[in-house]
Amino acid sequence: MRAAAGEVIPPRVETDLEGALRAASRGEEAGFVALYRDLQPRLLRYATALIGAEAEDVTAETWLQVARDLRGFEGDLDGFRGWVSTICRNRAMDWARTRSRRPADPTEMGTLAEHPDSTDAHGSAVEGMSTRWAMAQILALPQTEAEAVLLRAVVGLDAPTAAKVLGKRPGAVRVAAHRGLKKLAEAIRNDDWTGEGDA
Repeated sequence: MRAAAGEVIPPRVETDLEGALRAASRGEEAGFVALYRDLQPRLLRYATALIGAEAEDVTAETWLQVARDLRGFEGDLDGFRGWVSTICRNRAMDWARTRSRRPADPTEMGTLAEHPDSTDAHGSAVEGMSTRWAMAQILALPQTEAEAVLLRAVVGLDAPTAAKVLGKRPGAVRVAAHRGLKKLAEAIRNDDWTGEGDA
């Protein structure tokens, strides 16, 4: 991260998320806030890819259910992320069924990167550009590959946890993610969106 002359940028504080999960399970608000701050930006991107403009409503409903049911959750941090992603996916599918009964406006690609996970303005701008491009490429993939890539690369789930979210075998998720990432690598090789190909 670049700093102006004389500007001091504080280091990013790493949060003990396993500890935050234990605290949140006991009903401690600080633990819940730490988990929310860690997962919400990625969850919002995932929900936006699934449902579009209603993603904020879907994630809000997701977190309400998480807050209500968290005391009954048993598992580690990866299990928690998978559990929250499953709730989010189910909520998004409910919204999609509701929307199919009434007309809706298509989502603009720019909305996918409106919630960057950074406090650096320059870094946020560059990340926003690259995120919009990457999300457009991911959304161009077949649905199974797109969701596998989103859950593995954006939300950060391992293959067994992503498989539970999608209701598939871990091997199928690994293959779908591999195929999707291979297509994305090809898209990167063939697209000079950064302008570096003009040099």
